[in-house]
Amino acid sequence: MASTFSGKTALVTGGGSGIGLGTALALAREGCRVAIAGRRLDVLRAAAATWSGQPPILFQACDVAQLAEVEKLFTWANQQLGRIDILVNAAGVNIKQRMMSNMEPPEWDRVMAINASGVYHCMYCVLPQMRERRDGLIVNISSISGKRAAAIGGVAYNASKFAVAALSTSVANEEIQNNIRITNIYPGEVDTPILEHRPQPVSDERRAKMLLPEDLGAMVVAIARLPPRAHVPELIIKPTAQEYC
Repeated sequence: MASTFSGKTALVTGGGSGIGLGTALALAREGCRVAIAGRRLDVLRAAAATWSGQPPILFQACDVAQLAEVEKLFTWANQQLGRIDILVNAAGVNIKQRMMSNMEPPEWDRVMAINASGVYHCMYCVLPQMRERRDGLIVNISSISGKRAAAIGGVAYNASKFAVAALSTSVANEEIQNNIRITNIYPGEVDTPILEHRPQPVSDERRAKMLLPEDLGAMVVAIARLPPRAHVPELIIKPTAQEYC
């Protein structure tokens, strides 16, 4: 029996580490042709090398905050993959100064530009081809911070993730007529490099209870495996040990 992912393609932003890489590897294991993007070429090269299967994972540097770079990324991805069946927006950042009282405007701008505008830019570039085919799946990796504006995420990060939630829902409703499905995933704490930007160091004990990137990869695969008639608008996944409040 042919795999659900036979002949399918995927582009994953933020694919050099964390949830992006975990998702890229999960899709590659299913037989999907995968390309990853991120700001640092050396990190992407090392990430792609962790996959020894066929076809290889492709990679291209891109700052999703810059529309011109995103446009070049999608031109490259279309040339390499032929089309993009699945787009996973996993690029994201946070800052150590997370309170209104100690955060400077440039830090706000940076978080919003990558976490919110970056998702918009990628959706803007991929939707025309999906509309033409009347098929496509976009998965946006948000955060529980996009559901609950808790101090752990901080002012800018929370605002950016709420923006992604509204963007995803609005566009998903618009694109129903084109059979395009858009899913927002809201993870709780995940053991990824973004933890290095917490105001206080995270203990090994706490890390051990967090989700792992492959947990998110499994969720993306499950969503992508559904038939076109089935749409998951939102999915919340958190560590068992983490309260949802």
